[in-house]
Amino acid sequence: MSDRLYFRQLLSGRDYASGDPVATQMVNFAYLIGDRETREAIVVDPAYAVGDLLDALAADDMRLTGVLATHHHPDHVGGEMMGFSLPGLADLLAREQVPVHVNREEVEWVRRTTGVSATDLAAHDHDDVLTVGDVEIRLLHTPGHTPGSQCFLVDGRLVAGDTLFLEGCGRTDFPGGDADAMYRSLRWLADLPGDPVVYPGHLYSAEPSAPLSSVRQNNFVYRPRNLDEWRMMFGQS
Repeated sequence: MSDRLYFRQLLSGRDYASGDPVATQMVNFAYLIGDRETREAIVVDPAYAVGDLLDALAADDMRLTGVLATHHHPDHVGGEMMGFSLPGLADLLAREQVPVHVNREEVEWVRRTTGVSATDLAAHDHDDVLTVGDVEIRLLHTPGHTPGSQCFLVDGRLVAGDTLFLEGCGRTDFPGGDADAMYRSLRWLADLPGDPVVYPGHLYSAEPSAPLSSVRQNNFVYRPRNLDEWRMMFGQS
């Protein structure tokens, strides 16, 4: 499948939304994933300059067939939150009517944040598989940062959103966050077979990706040996 897989990691403020001060500060990653033979592709977490992301697909002769959202925060999907507004899903759907694939627990959060209709959102459960051409993307429910956070496993790559960074993990003190759920999600991801390469939702490290085995060894979130130690690290005990 590696020969057919189309996979691009794009950094906000550099590869798209160039010159946007918020995009540059937030250092989000968006991802383009598809099948080189059928030319079908999806975009993961479109925010800021969605036109730039669509232009990148067009330049590669790829056709957008859907969107994958890791979670509802506006730096990933656009919308209103905490007094600011960012372009995202609503702007993309105004140009391209495609399904937006979200975890079932995140549907209402995404709808409220972005203003898109519930009919635009395709709800998924843990371990569902989304097929783009002949490329299979496994959807993994990893709550903690938000109730319906999800990661995507495709051909030895783990697109981890804000669940797991190369250094650290997503915050759990936002609405819907759950530190205990984050611990369980991180432990579950640590046991994924095959040592997939982790592609995070932000560039919070020197490198943009790393094998899961390296992340397990070097990321401080894997130091706690049990939930009690994890709670101590988060100041909950």
